[in-house]
Amino acid sequence: MRPPQLRMAWWGADYRNSLTFEMIEICEAEAGVRISPEHTDWEGYWDQLATQTAGGNAPDIMQMDDTYLREYADRDLLMDLSDVDLSAMDEDAIANGYTEEHGQVGVTTGINAMAVLANPEVFESLGRDLPDDTTWTWDDFHDLVVDMTEELGPGAYGDAGPVQPVSFQLWLRQQGLHLTTEEGELGFEPEDLAAYFEQELQLVLDGGYPSAELMQEEGNKLPGETMFEVGDQAMARYWSNQMTGVSEQSGVDMVPLRWPSTSGTSAENGLWFKSTMLWSGSANTAHPEAVQSFISCLVNNEEAGLVQGMDRGLPANENVREAVRAGLEGQDLIAAEFLEEIEDDVNAQVPEPVPAMGSGGIQEVLRRYSEEVYFQRMTPIEAAEAAHQEADRHIGN
Repeated sequence: MRPPQLRMAWWGADYRNSLTFEMIEICEAEAGVRISPEHTDWEGYWDQLATQTAGGNAPDIMQMDDTYLREYADRDLLMDLSDVDLSAMDEDAIANGYTEEHGQVGVTTGINAMAVLANPEVFESLGRDLPDDTTWTWDDFHDLVVDMTEELGPGAYGDAGPVQPVSFQLWLRQQGLHLTTEEGELGFEPEDLAAYFEQELQLVLDGGYPSAELMQEEGNKLPGETMFEVGDQAMARYWSNQMTGVSEQSGVDMVPLRWPSTSGTSAENGLWFKSTMLWSGSANTAHPEAVQSFISCLVNNEEAGLVQGMDRGLPANENVREAVRAGLEGQDLIAAEFLEEIEDDVNAQVPEPVPAMGSGGIQEVLRRYSEEVYFQRMTPIEAAEAAHQEADRHIGN
């Protein structure tokens, strides 16, 4: 009898693709299946998956992002992976893929967290020490960015602006709020978004951030071409699993820092361990047992975990994590140590709810209205009220 054939889809560039092919070979043998691989880039992936699911032709196994998890689960497109062995994962990693209505619809591949990456060579060129990331506030960040931009001179900046919408999401968490709630509703009011917009706009007006036009250009640049990667920017904000790639592109070993907080206490900086990615299974697969066996291998098999390394985050399976951690070096090791260093801060704060259905649309809304503010085509409160109304429509309220 021939083993079942499963379609497996993921997003990623050549490096991730090569690693995933190796993992597939390992797990085909363990799970007794054959895999038909499908991969594309981030934006193409979601367009393709939307088309496939609408046509009843979803892959059996799909790489999932938590922003879209409920969007697919609430349309009954994802299976409950309750038979996948999660015994070596902590409760937060498990909860990242669980909903009360649908069960375990995603299995975390690994964890990461947002970091402020600092270019130590830029700091050294100005004779400056790196900030104390356990105590710095947003006021400290503002003053540092403005001062460094002035000291660096034309064409260089202390920071080039936030990464939407996660910057706002972290800012909300510092206020005891969330982007969306457990109940699937918006977790903030227009006044909250207006206050955030005002804080960021002031950095443009005070000369810390570049102009709106330049920020827009930066958002369209390819990896390796941004101001931060070519050495014209002191700090930038990235997910921790991106640090190695950024360091390789720039030729500089970047230093990860905790985010500033409102209170000056790192245990209130809003950081949380996000699922770097998740594995999900199609609710319409003809081979549910084989899907669960294969996903179980992807996250639990030590050999497969060693192949994957840190590419999909610090492994969620703690046994695999220990094995991977032992062989890390360079920036991968620094990224892993950063996640260990912030663990107490993260544990002191509440977990982030699984994003509501439609959260993917909220990201685009926040990006678009932040540009309206930076270009000063709308005031912060005007943009916030319009963004809130539009975001509320995206999640169906």
